[in-house]
Amino acid sequence: MKKINVTVWNEYRHEKKDKAVADIYPNGIHGCIADFLGIQDDIEVRTATLDEPEHGLTDEVLDSTDVLIWWGHMAHGEVKDEIVEKVHKRVLNGMGLILLHSAHASKIFHKLMGTRTLDLRWRESGDKERLWVIEPSHPIVQGIGEYIEIEHEETYGEHFEIPAPDELVFISWFTGGEVFRSGCCYKRGAGKIFYFKPGHETFPIYHMEKVQRVIINAVRWAAPLANLPIRFTNGHTPERLEK
Repeated sequence: MKKINVTVWNEYRHEKKDKAVADIYPNGIHGCIADFLGIQDDIEVRTATLDEPEHGLTDEVLDSTDVLIWWGHMAHGEVKDEIVEKVHKRVLNGMGLILLHSAHASKIFHKLMGTRTLDLRWRESGDKERLWVIEPSHPIVQGIGEYIEIEHEETYGEHFEIPAPDELVFISWFTGGEVFRSGCCYKRGAGKIFYFKPGHETFPIYHMEKVQRVIINAVRWAAPLANLPIRFTNGHTPERLEK
């Protein structure tokens, strides 16, 4: 069985600066995600972080990655434009991309979505979040049930400045009354993209079984089905043309 090669990318800054975050994620958010992905029989996982050379996303790493998971928050501006260009090219050529929580403000999501800022309403109040499944037949929500309930989470609210998703699988409701498009699927070129809202660093979101299940499902959904070369050429017709 060919395994899905996953790279989990994380800034890895909060965990170094904030003891409360480090207590929740002693091996980093990327380490937590890699741990639950790594026990899946069909997934091979590695990690990369912002402060590594080339942010850990060398040509060798990207060329062998089927699905890239991206978590960022406080250092979006430090991501080098040339790395963003390489990731963008790989997505267009078929690599899957899963963007978590504040990765909505990452350079790569902006570039792929083609909008100005991807702004939204937000507040850090520890509200309850309920993510309602609105596309129950979608592969990403299998095994989830009707909703995911997160007891305490950062609140995001509409308006969320994104293009209309190709498929919307979750809508969130918060106890403050906000709603938010929290599970958004896109296709760009040959690549599949999934934005998934939960994951504020001060709450143990990625330890939750249902959140883990969504990410595992999303990896399998976003993985390229085949490594077919994409050619844009002045090619010959397969049929003979009469002159």
